Amino acid sequence: HTRRGTGMGRFLKHELSGWKAWEIIWLAAACTVITALSVHWGDDTLGITMALTGVLCVILTGKGKMSCYLFGLVNTVLYAWIAFGARYYGEVMLNACYYVPMQFVGWFMWKKHMDGKTKEVEKTRLTVSRQILLLVLSAVSICGYGLVLKRLGGNLPFIDSMSTCLSVLAMLLSVRRLMEQWIVWIVVDVVTVFMWFADYQKGGTDIATLLMWCIYLLNAMFMFVKWFRESGEHVNEV
Repeated sequence: HTRRGTGMGRFLKHELSGWKAWEIIWLAAACTVITALSVHWGDDTLGITMALTGVLCVILTGKGKMSCYLFGLVNTVLYAWIAFGARYYGEVMLNACYYVPMQFVGWFMWKKHMDGKTKEVEKTRLTVSRQILLLVLSAVSICGYGLVLKRLGGNLPFIDSMSTCLSVLAMLLSVRRLMEQWIVWIVVDVVTVFMWFADYQKGGTDIATLLMWCIYLLNAMFMFVKWFRESGEHVNEV
């Protein structure tokens, strides 16, 4: 029991250390805004919990803290359920079949590459040739999966496909600790904000989900700058 307690204490100490003032302010502001507005607009407990854990996940990912995967696990399960109700089947399959297991993969991969001084994950970037290859593969995947979703009768199939395919790519880049993930996340967030705004305009009530993706977008912009600076010349060929 003592060993387990010591390990947990060390983990919490690492997760709470190294925070800059602007990062703390951003974390507190994002959580407060999404909770307050969601309650004000009458979203349910499920939606608010999903949105709050999602915000905590993406900010902790940007900070390079392993606890992002704990909040991510809760968020992905709840988000899949809500997306199913909105008939965004690509989002359902993405979260239930991919994001959930990837939380465990990310945890173990990040654990091997934590910086002892900063208590954050080590950050790297791709070569230009790898970036171009990923761009081409992404375009092909979006078109192909969009046709599948269209045959399933999904809502906004090609927009849903873009969000799904790029999210798969972004998650792979994330577990590999690559700076380029934030460029992809920005595109994903813009597309997904449009999706949930369209759902809301049609009478949907998942306002917390829409707010969550708006905060995701802002966070991706902030964290792109942070990871671009901190990845420096650490190039990853994979």
